[in-house]
Amino acid sequence: MRLPTALAPLQGPVFRGLWFAWLAANLTMWMNDVAAAWLMTTLTTSPVMVALVQTASTLPVFLLGLPSGALADILDRRRYFAATQLWVSLNALVLAALSLADALTAPMLLALTFSNGIGLAMRWPVFAAIVPGVVTRAELPAALALNGIAMNLSRVVGPALAGALLAAVSPAAVFVLNTLLAGLAFVLILRWKSEPRASALPGERFVGAMRTGLVYAWQSPRLKVILLRIFLFFLQASALMALLPLLARGLHGGGAGTFTVMLSCVGAGAIVAALYFPRWRQRFDRDQFVRGGTLIHAALSTLIVLVPELWLALPAMVLAGMAWISVANSLTVAAQVAMPNWVRARGMSIYQMALMGGAAAGSLLWGQVAEWADVRTAVLAAAASGVAVVLLTRRLSVEGGESIDFSPAATRTAPEPAFAIAPDEGPVMVTLEYQIDPARAAGFAEVMQRTRRARLRQGALSWGLFRDVAVPGRYVEYFVDENWLEHQRRLERFTAFDQELRQARLAYHVGAEPPVLRRYVGDADTPVP
Repeated sequence: MRLPTALAPLQGPVFRGLWFAWLAANLTMWMNDVAAAWLMTTLTTSPVMVALVQTASTLPVFLLGLPSGALADILDRRRYFAATQLWVSLNALVLAALSLADALTAPMLLALTFSNGIGLAMRWPVFAAIVPGVVTRAELPAALALNGIAMNLSRVVGPALAGALLAAVSPAAVFVLNTLLAGLAFVLILRWKSEPRASALPGERFVGAMRTGLVYAWQSPRLKVILLRIFLFFLQASALMALLPLLARGLHGGGAGTFTVMLSCVGAGAIVAALYFPRWRQRFDRDQFVRGGTLIHAALSTLIVLVPELWLALPAMVLAGMAWISVANSLTVAAQVAMPNWVRARGMSIYQMALMGGAAAGSLLWGQVAEWADVRTAVLAAAASGVAVVLLTRRLSVEGGESIDFSPAATRTAPEPAFAIAPDEGPVMVTLEYQIDPARAAGFAEVMQRTRRARLRQGALSWGLFRDVAVPGRYVEYFVDENWLEHQRRLERFTAFDQELRQARLAYHVGAEPPVLRRYVGDADTPVP
């Protein structure tokens, strides 16, 4: 391992500043979660209420992920990032004040944890979208691993600080320090000077932006596999983390310090694994990381509950952290490279929805199993489900089989229309006429199916391909955009991948001239398909 390779993105001042802001922000998150989880064990004895602390912190990401991603794609990302951190800072202030006044109850703690989760839900997609724009494509895996290090370094330091304050002072002291760190992260974000957007077109509409993000995810086979894998992994892995306060109590000599040390071990393992990723990636692909990490995490979870000894639990938690970050980082990198920049925040918000949806559902599910049976049974059942998932999804690959270049590419400028067209006038229909060799129809059909998915991912409302009944080999492709403005956005979204796909279509065209392209705009009474 060459350490500079793993740390190379930090040489850039922009990424370095954002990384420190992210580190401070995650310190507040882990300190809040640790203090809230432990405080809940003093307010109630119900395993469901304890597990619901994690559900309350993750469920907002599932509910608000797509709206936050749409906002991050259509608003100024610097201001939006700062606004989300301000929300977290104010929530921390309220929680600290109520804790100092000894006015917190179990339901109130859950409500404030949910409110804090709202800030996290709004913050994560914009940061995920920013990172690929401030590092090179080659540095992206290392940059995402460094983000994992920031999260897990905070997982080590945050619980350690929280545990020391819990043992020496009170949960209120944790919430006060949390408020100060949240404010520091807010200041660091304000210092970042973002690059202005190059587009001269007005921003997308909120609802339309969400629709486009959903359609993009649905029309991307690779992204759908990634979303399924991250949901299923966190559905399984959440049992260990959601029930960790109760597991810590069940260990011989367990207590508040044990809980925070176990959390710190998870973070330490994740940091070690992230530093070794450059070496490991030379030997293993992302699918091997995902399958192996899932099985190792399940095995270690089983070991921890079957042998409830602290001397064994701590190293097992270190290895569990290594397995966890290996799966999460591999799937995050796969998701990032599966999307172009214009839809990245929305796509990553959907990814985060799948992740947090799995974590929230798993926390509730395994907490309920622990209520019906016991904590040991719940963790064993979760581990068994992880093994079953690996076996059932062994044919699904997150690699996708090919490298896709989503970097922006030059495209032909649309000719000036013969008459004035308002930006919201539409729908707009585009047709292209191809003449191909009938003997090559099967290959052309395969390329056009890829074209269909690409057109719909770019925001088309509908797409179709027709054969001329009078002229063999003559095909007409059509697709429909919502209005003239959306049609112009399509041209801006043209990437190197789209250029390659265009060349693949042209390779089947045998006419002397390029395919005939026509644009039509609907009359005022034309319904949108």
